[in-house]
Amino acid sequence: MNCFTSFRLFTLLILASVLSSCSGVWNNPHDENLVGSDILFSSFSSPPKHLDSVISYNANEWVFLSQIVEPLFQYHYLKRPYQLDPLTLVDFPKKDFLAKDRNSVVDAKHAVFTRYTFQIKPDIYYQPHPAFAQNKDHQFLFHHLTENDLASIHSPADFHTKATRLLKVDDYIYAIKRMGIKQNHSPVLGMMNPIIVGLKKYSNKASQDYDLSEDYKLGSFDIEGVKKLSDTQFSITIKGQYPQFLYWLSMNFFAPVPWEAVRFYDQKVLKTKNISLDSYPVGTGAYQLVENNPNQKIRLRVNPNYDHGFYPKTGLADDAPKNLLDDAGKPLPFIKEAIYSLEKESVPLWNKFLQGFYDASGVSSDSFDQAISISSSGQMGLTDEMVQKNISLVSVVEPSIFYFAFNMADPIVGGYEPKQQKLRQSISIAINYEDYISIFLNGRGIAAQGPIPEGIFGNLQGQGLGEQGINPYVYRWHNNQPERYSIEVAKKLLAEAGYPNGRNAQGEQLTLHFDTAATGPDSKSTLNWYRKQFEKLGIQLVIRATDYNRFQDKVRTASTQMFTWGWNADYPDPENFLFLLDGQNAPINTDGSGVNGANYDNPKFNKLFVKVKQMRNGPKRQQLINEMLSLVRQDSPWAFGFYPKSIALSHSWYQNVLPNPLANNTLKYKKIDAQQRVTKQLEWNSPIVWPLWLLLIVVILTIYPIMKAYRQHEMKVISQPNAHQNSKEGS
Repeated sequence: MNCFTSFRLFTLLILASVLSSCSGVWNNPHDENLVGSDILFSSFSSPPKHLDSVISYNANEWVFLSQIVEPLFQYHYLKRPYQLDPLTLVDFPKKDFLAKDRNSVVDAKHAVFTRYTFQIKPDIYYQPHPAFAQNKDHQFLFHHLTENDLASIHSPADFHTKATRLLKVDDYIYAIKRMGIKQNHSPVLGMMNPIIVGLKKYSNKASQDYDLSEDYKLGSFDIEGVKKLSDTQFSITIKGQYPQFLYWLSMNFFAPVPWEAVRFYDQKVLKTKNISLDSYPVGTGAYQLVENNPNQKIRLRVNPNYDHGFYPKTGLADDAPKNLLDDAGKPLPFIKEAIYSLEKESVPLWNKFLQGFYDASGVSSDSFDQAISISSSGQMGLTDEMVQKNISLVSVVEPSIFYFAFNMADPIVGGYEPKQQKLRQSISIAINYEDYISIFLNGRGIAAQGPIPEGIFGNLQGQGLGEQGINPYVYRWHNNQPERYSIEVAKKLLAEAGYPNGRNAQGEQLTLHFDTAATGPDSKSTLNWYRKQFEKLGIQLVIRATDYNRFQDKVRTASTQMFTWGWNADYPDPENFLFLLDGQNAPINTDGSGVNGANYDNPKFNKLFVKVKQMRNGPKRQQLINEMLSLVRQDSPWAFGFYPKSIALSHSWYQNVLPNPLANNTLKYKKIDAQQRVTKQLEWNSPIVWPLWLLLIVVILTIYPIMKAYRQHEMKVISQPNAHQNSKEGS
């Protein structure tokens, strides 16, 4: 090949490279072959620790788990106020009120027990899974694995053979039995023991004699109040009346668990590879978990056996967009796969959203001004940049609370004596959450006066009742609104607690420890803010930061002194927030499984809670709740923090988006217009190629003279031998 041919080839290669690069998106973090498919691209910041439905109780876990498993009920996607709907049930359960003999049916007034009878749908199947695979002799293929069998196995999806089976009521009963095994540390066992007839007795007996390797089906023990009636029908009997019980049955704790999966995952060779029910749940939901790499990516893929879900036909509120009913009655799900990538920092996440690489995004403080404009009347809207991109905004006041907790079992910040109460009241005043909301949330929150959020029965703050709804130990009623007490009042309380100017009787500065899972660079300013709140009282605050999984362990073992946490409503009832302060749910009283991380245990509060949780909403229930709020405000196990307002943005190709804080299994309703996404990604990420063209011209102008000179030299060398030959012939 001569040099000119090489030069032409070199030039063509560069030209082809430039032209091909113009046809794609250079900076797409996802596989371009997937962008044009019905795949959701989303993110997560905190890896899930538990995906075993009996154990899991955190929002960052349920965002995945709730797409995979199916309890008996779900929340209607469209209806407001929030309404329960049967999920795997044919209809709502039959309810019978029983006398003391547990057989005679009586009217509600004389009920000692309530029996619910459930009928599940007859044609629901589990996702394909190796746990169900059998040979022709009905022997399980993968229940006796060796290390050699797992040479190329990294997840259940890697097994060459999978199978399924029909959902049975045995699986729901089995889930309740697993909940009752104390070694499983189910966080709701303490709540359910006094409700479900016979559960506590079963729990004590089965936990003592528990040997999974001998009895995977837990068939040696029965729960008196849980009865199988047929393969599709069973009953649960509870003590007295508990109107909120059906809400609990919409939660993942009551999702069915196949015993075959427990047997499969209990193999030591799988545990060594971190393959377990806690990392790869098995369910009947619309999706299955096919990849769980918490340090990089989590993938959900459609369950091919799912055929019992349909988009709702009715229930849309009058003020909601009408196009939310465009898919009414269609089979679910629409999205075939969801890929969640780990994003620890908000700025890269936001930039990728603007480029169209993520389909939806929250709004952090860093991106708030770029995304949101505030009108003169205080209303939030989108900036022109967001409008031009056809981005949608949805906002909702969450039925949630973010709180600052004191460990009531701690010798310094805990206790129930007046001096100990005043220490916590002083700190509660000093932590100015109005400032926090303004600085870090851009106004997206309401300072809390108690544990019950606005919109939930029992909260008087949002009902226009003024002074009746405030926390009198932290606020005074002034100019027709609550006003936080001054720092001087907080200092006075601190002195009465035995720490004048933040020092003890020996003159030593009071040092307190704050545990947090906030370890990223975005958290530095927040933690510094907390230090300053304590500095106002002369108290030194020591930050103890750790990863979220370790943080959870510290809370559950009462190894913290102070910490912040949040709670999203599981169901729209005050009990779901008051039980966070019930002594029965304190980790120190429940082998670490309770949700009362503050370890608050006031006998008066506990006694009132038992009454309140059995009542329906009304004046009498409100009166008892007011008494409970009075106690907890005085004891101050929490600085009550704030009720958050959520803002979420989504691109126009991400459809059927409606905020529903109580529903967790909403991925199946969402829809992706993949072609529109591809078009917009190309439009918003068009590469700037003129520097490459310029570089190509420079290369050509630089190389061409050299190549030309080289060519001339070559021609001269070639011609000289010919001339010499001619001279010889002439002579």
